[in-house]
Amino acid sequence: MPDIHAAQARPTTWRRLPIGAEVAPGGGVHFRVWAPQSSRADVVLEDGPGAPGAVPLAPEADGYFSGEVVGAAAGTSYRYRLDGGGPLLPDPASRFQPDGPHGSSRVIDPSAFAWSDARWPGLTLAGQVFYELHVGTFTAEGTWEAAIRELPALAALGVTAIELMPVAEFPGRFGWGYDGVDLYAPTRLYGEPDAFRRFVDRAHREGLGVILDVVYNHLGPDGCYLREFSPAWFSDRYANEWGDPLNFDGPDAAPVREFFVENAGYWIDEFHLDGLRLDATQSIHDASAEHIIAAVGRRARRAAGSRSIVIVAENEPQDVRLVKPIAAGGYGLDALWNDDFHHAARVAVTGRHEAYYSDYRGTAAELVAAARHGYIYQGQRSTWQRHPRGTPTTGLEPARFVTYLQNHDQVANSARGLRLHALTSAGRWRAITALLLLGPGTPLLFQGQEFAASAPFLYFADHEAGLAPAVQRGRVEFLEQFPTIAAGMLSRLPDPGDPQTFERSKLDVRERERHAEAVALHRDLLALRRADPVIAAQRGVDGAALGAAAFVLRYVGDAQPDRALLVNLGADLQPEVLAEPLLAPPAGMTWDVLWTSADPRYGGGGMAPIETEAGWRLPAETAVLLGARRRDGA
Repeated sequence: MPDIHAAQARPTTWRRLPIGAEVAPGGGVHFRVWAPQSSRADVVLEDGPGAPGAVPLAPEADGYFSGEVVGAAAGTSYRYRLDGGGPLLPDPASRFQPDGPHGSSRVIDPSAFAWSDARWPGLTLAGQVFYELHVGTFTAEGTWEAAIRELPALAALGVTAIELMPVAEFPGRFGWGYDGVDLYAPTRLYGEPDAFRRFVDRAHREGLGVILDVVYNHLGPDGCYLREFSPAWFSDRYANEWGDPLNFDGPDAAPVREFFVENAGYWIDEFHLDGLRLDATQSIHDASAEHIIAAVGRRARRAAGSRSIVIVAENEPQDVRLVKPIAAGGYGLDALWNDDFHHAARVAVTGRHEAYYSDYRGTAAELVAAARHGYIYQGQRSTWQRHPRGTPTTGLEPARFVTYLQNHDQVANSARGLRLHALTSAGRWRAITALLLLGPGTPLLFQGQEFAASAPFLYFADHEAGLAPAVQRGRVEFLEQFPTIAAGMLSRLPDPGDPQTFERSKLDVRERERHAEAVALHRDLLALRRADPVIAAQRGVDGAALGAAAFVLRYVGDAQPDRALLVNLGADLQPEVLAEPLLAPPAGMTWDVLWTSADPRYGGGGMAPIETEAGWRLPAETAVLLGARRRDGA
């Protein structure tokens, strides 16, 4: 057995993180862990350099233990032992769990990766087109290396930034990632940490940014060992529908806050990510002078240095305080997911408004309101929730609202996980896609949306036998709110723990060729969004309903002539009187058709002129973009 050296006490100003295992300059590894209820903490080297052996760590103030182990190195597997006995515990700040959350932690040297993105400037919010991606189902292999192959296709489509669903380590063979338990360890299911770095590096080479969905509102029910180190990780002051609330403002909260704040900086620093998406921020509870969300944003931006990053929040109550400046009492984030747009659009093209869709009718007036104001609900009473919902959006730029027709939640929150194109007519799907991709918000596509993927996206989670039935019951209880599902589909819901549920959700990327019309629709709309100076400006729009299912959005140009987007989700519209001023071209000008969803390239049936001597005629289930030109043809 090799000699096991006692932990060395040396200056540690070189550490990247305040906790976890860090490869020291000149050799050795420095370990630091918070265990305030313990009188002793040992690091147990189990495999790799310096193993086997146990090394006692030196106690510090405030419940920390630390020390440098000379024999350890990158690749060493280790765990902690508290108070000289009991179970061996993985590192709460482990950078890799090769055998999952119940196994040993592995020392990782992040500085060993050779990055090639030194000139990458990062992201700013304006002009972005997000693409939400689940690594495990994005390709048949479900790995970082397989996903890298698909990056050129996304760049060619016109996507500008990938939004990864959570990748922090979680138990089982598959899952969505929202039950992560090792927040510093990219899951072993998709490859080693350097494979994640290669994905980001290649994305930057393709001109694509990468942001990561992080979960700071709860930890998963299986594989979380934090309570073994201290009960102070969790709070009993708040309620949380997914698990125990985290302690951001109670006794001993400082190390907990540090853990999460540093985690935000870690992803930006060590993986060169271009931002974060904060999951369910309404369940991140904190009464501190500086809210943990503001602290997370501040740390992430500091980690980015001269690079620009984008931080997006999901917030069900639609609280715009998250994107208000810190100086104005806000949290200083960049953008908010906009469920209002999704709900109104989905009802508009499917006609169904049950459960949490029951506050929406999918009318032209609702869609105009979403385009003009971002949120539809800004303090009005929600009939479904039985209380006021939302906050005023006055003064917020349209780009701050991330709009979508599909995302992981909304596709899966159904009996069969069907995509929107399978729930409506082809004409309505093309027209509503035009509204998404030409609208003033920041659009988000969900993986496979651009080629009308035939694969569903289902809820899947591989939990241990004792927990799996409860997870399945919870899924059934959630979907009971939909009368059409409760009436006959509950017994047929896919089992989240069945491997086939996971396999069925995988994309067949060969459908890009087989569904070329859908790809052309998205590619051309994104090219138009990028190249047309009036659309690309993402200024606010005016709008008006032309009927129950038809409306116009007016884009006012600066140095360029105006644009007008006409969307008709209903039957042919042929009004006898056109009393809507937004349909009038600018003085001395006339309208030209710049683009239409009825183009045969997209599977449409073509379109006759919309304006003739006999009057206007807007075809059923069609979107048309008009551009103004001078009557002399210029």
